[in-house]
Amino acid sequence: MTSPDPKADLLRYLRSAREALLWKLDGLSEYDARRPLTPTGTNLLGLVKHAAGVELGYLGDTFGRPSGQPLPWLAEGAEVNADMWATAEESRADIVGLYRRAWAHADATIEALPLDTVGRVPWWPSGRDEVTLHHAVVRVLADTQRHAGHADIVRELVDGTTGTDRGNAGMPSDDPAWWVVHRARVERAAREA
Repeated sequence: MTSPDPKADLLRYLRSAREALLWKLDGLSEYDARRPLTPTGTNLLGLVKHAAGVELGYLGDTFGRPSGQPLPWLAEGAEVNADMWATAEESRADIVGLYRRAWAHADATIEALPLDTVGRVPWWPSGRDEVTLHHAVVRVLADTQRHAGHADIVRELVDGTTGTDRGNAGMPSDDPAWWVVHRARVERAAREA
């Protein structure tokens, strides 16, 4: 059944995606939370750092509601891609705290403004920089879900953990032997194709 309140629907799904992304850090060592597991350096803590900046930008600055949170990795002259990884000086607690503050700030924007409110995305080209709050929330939700999917894969590579939270692995089996057989079947089909 559809909620009569579109904001409530958007917030529910956004909050669920945020929690899924953040849960991927639970129980990991500092190294495992930060280590790059793809050729492009994708790592769990970097995904959280990036998501915080996305929320503060699209659901804060875009609507004239700056958070006041310093994001030096997004400043003019900052290293390219610096929002996608954590330096040794950036603690997990600081990045997670920033993300939680970004949630609160974004939620306050969503709650304060009508969905048809028009904002301007500072980093989009002039003349094509207008966006409604509804569009911005959908964009942030899509980005968060995308990165939660990345985090699913990265976390599985770290220690085999899957799912959206501890109680929901979302997998057809929890038997490691089943997965060995399944993976072999998938590999065989790939080679035979």
